[in-house]
Amino acid sequence: MGVTASVDDCFLGLRGLRTLPTRLARHQASALEVATWLAARPEVREVLYPALPGARGHALWQRDFRLASGLFGIVLNPVSRERIAAMLDGMRLFGMGWSWGGFESLIIPTWPERVRTATQWNPGGPVLRLHIGLEEPCDLIDDLTAGFARLTA
Repeated sequence: MGVTASVDDCFLGLRGLRTLPTRLARHQASALEVATWLAARPEVREVLYPALPGARGHALWQRDFRLASGLFGIVLNPVSRERIAAMLDGMRLFGMGWSWGGFESLIIPTWPERVRTATQWNPGGPVLRLHIGLEEPCDLIDDLTAGFARLTA
């Protein structure tokens, strides 16, 4: 059909596959540390990360999986869009974007209740989608701490 990958694309894919297990282990460990910290924050209503003990769906995740990625969501307590914008506009380490699987940490507001079709879902507050990258978890936590200060200012 004439659809092929270039030699350079194949090289880059192979290069990434060689370090994939190491990177994914780091993503999971860092995500679990950040998710645990987020679960204790008063601004956070729920952490949507089944790999986190006590999270919704954890027993099912534990039955079927051994590892997780760095991608998860958090539901905030009700707050205005302006406050969320204030939080996100000042992030130093978290970029804004939808991608995941890269080395960088990302955060973005999302509205999954608008696109769900099989079931209705009311999160009870704004939802942020996070991808925890390869940065040090303590640095990411510091960035989120400053963001929550802007959120509640």
